[in-house]
Amino acid sequence: MALTHLDQRGQAHIVDIGDKAITHRRAVATARLEAQPETIRLIMGGELKKGDALTVARIAGIMAAKKTSELIPLCHPIPLTKVSVEITEDGPALLVTATAETTAQTGVEMEAMTAASVAALTLYDMAKSHDRAMRITSVQLEEKSGGKSGDFHR
Repeated sequence: MALTHLDQRGQAHIVDIGDKAITHRRAVATARLEAQPETIRLIMGGELKKGDALTVARIAGIMAAKKTSELIPLCHPIPLTKVSVEITEDGPALLVTATAETTAQTGVEMEAMTAASVAALTLYDMAKSHDRAMRITSVQLEEKSGGKSGDFHR
């Protein structure tokens, strides 16, 4: 199987998407932040010393999605039509769910995963003085649609 990010000499390069169809593409990714129950309560209640972690994390995730091609060297810059970041309680953790959409020649999986990751990192940063034992786990693609490779649902 040929690796698409390597040229004929084995050198890394950005993939040519010039012949790909422009389609609506959507991706959903999650990141899980495990924390003590008191830490989750403080985050969800907006009671951290640093302030409203939920809003700051949502904005950080959206900003990260917009900067993905600057952070990941072989990722194409694409026009995002929508990015959302939601944070919910999930047992002994917070679940960050990022959704990214575009109408373009390539997908938005990396933008969704970057948004989820950075939002989780932001929550960690804002709560670290309260709970150093927090862990960010399970950053993963949950679903994607659009494009030649078809749909994916975890």
